[in-house]
Parts: sequence; structure tokens; C-alpha cells
Amino acid sequence: MNSSALRRRAAQWLAEGRPSVLVQLSAAKGSVPREAGTRMVVALDGALGTIGGGHLEWMAQQTARRLLQGSQPWPAPQRVALGPSLGQCCGGAVELSYQPLSQDSLAAWDLPPPRLRLFLYGAGHVGRALVRVLRDVDVSLDWIDSRDGTFGTEGGPWLEGDDLSLNAEEPSTAPRRGMHCRISEDPAADAAAAPAGAHHVVMTHSHALDFDIVLALLLRRDTGLVGLIGSKTKRGQFEHRLQARGVAADRIADLICPVGLPGVSGKEPAVVAVAVAAQLLSLPLPP
Repeated sequence: MNSSALRRRAAQWLAEGRPSVLVQLSAAKGSVPREAGTRMVVALDGALGTIGGGHLEWMAQQTARRLLQGSQPWPAPQRVALGPSLGQCCGGAVELSYQPLSQDSLAAWDLPPPRLRLFLYGAGHVGRALVRVLRDVDVSLDWIDSRDGTFGTEGGPWLEGDDLSLNAEEPSTAPRRGMHCRISEDPAADAAAAPAGAHHVVMTHSHALDFDIVLALLLRRDTGLVGLIGSKTKRGQFEHRLQARGVAADRIADLICPVGLPGVSGKEPAVVAVAVAAQLLSLPLPP
């Protein structure tokens, strides 16, 4: 699960009165399985999230459960050298901190910035598969479709449990995290008004609508990735039409079509979605 979903689930445990320990990698040095700031919530009968798995996570869970049972005092932050202490091959070191899950620890739980801001146009089979792939990643996703009823009343079963708002009224340029679905009468206008630097993946039910969205994006010079689902033939047709509409040659060259990491073969929605997600996640992280 992503960081926002983990924090939300932790808040649910707290509201239910479920005694839990918040375990955090408060520092990390060298080769380690997760970065500083990573959290995990441990109860006597379960756990949420992961600090990297393996012996380190097993040890942290055992320590947290002894704390809940009152069989040891709450420790100061522990420095753990993964090689000498645990026999792991990573070679780095981490600092683990333990504290009761409480309103105070929840309030101090800062969420990391999204890895990327993505506008996804189209909620067909590939769009749904892409959302399933990205749901556990810290992204800010505006998911746009022009067809009434596309997302249903609950956002569709593939989104169950996500940080989701349907047909959000706040402007698309407002800071946000999680997934936001919107039925739009004019997705091309949404593309034209999207915040600078956002990435865009176009895969609607209509080639005509795809073209209008791509045209709106390529007339700008402040977008991130502009990706279009399709074939080399579709790209060639779009290139001719974009040239006729006066789009600069360098911007046409920026269009990624077919979108997706090169070398991944297969046309199944899940395969295409993995290739697109891999391409998006290979982009440089925001500063």
C-alpha cells in the first residue's frame, strides 16, 4: 500500500482502539532495503506496511510485540548494522525508533511528496490495469474520462480502499495526493489547464478525442511526458495531423507513441500497464 493508504489504515486502527506500535526507519546509511522515513504499524495480531522485509522486519515486529505485552521497556532509537547484526548482505545500517500509535504520533506522521503528478485520460481496460499497478505507489493521479457512469458510485471495484475522490470539485491545479476521478465534458480543456510539469498518458475510447488531448498538450511547452497508447501506424497518422495543425516538429518528436517501456512485448492490458508504469517510474524524481 502507498504511504497515504498506510497512514489512513493506521488511523482506523487507532480509532478502533487497537493497541499498536509505530516502527520507523528514522535514519538509513549505505545499502538498506528501504529509505529513512519508512514506517510500519505492528499490533499483536497483525502488521501494516513494511520496512523492507527479511530479518530486520521480523526483529522489529518481535520487538514491537514485546513492547505491547509490557515485557520490555520502550527503547531509545536502535542502530542496527544489517551485516554484522543480522547477517544480511545489504551492508548498510539503519536506526529504528518505536513509539505507541497515538493521536500525537499520527499527527507527526509526514507523508512523502508524490513521485509524480499524472493525468490519465481514459478508464478502459488498460487504464484500469494501470491504476491497479500504480495504486501502491505514492503518486498524484487525476483520472479523467468523458463517459457518464464510467467510474460508478464507488470508483469501481479495482479502486476499493484507495485514497479516492470522485468528480472532485477542487481545481486540478490544487496540491493533492492520491487518486481523483473526474467525468469531464472536455478532457482536452483539462489537458490545456493541467499544471506545468505534470505527466500525461492518453488512452481514451476515441481516437478523435485522443488527438484533441494530444494536440492540447503538444501546443504547450511545459508538460512532462506525453504518452499515447497505440501503434506505429497511429503515431504516423497523428504526426501528419499535428503538422497540419501547426505543432512544432520538436514537440511532435516529444510524443511517446506507443507509450510504454521499450522491449516489453504483449498486448494484454496488464502487460501494457506494467510497461507504461515502468516508463513513468523511470522518470527523474521531482526536486
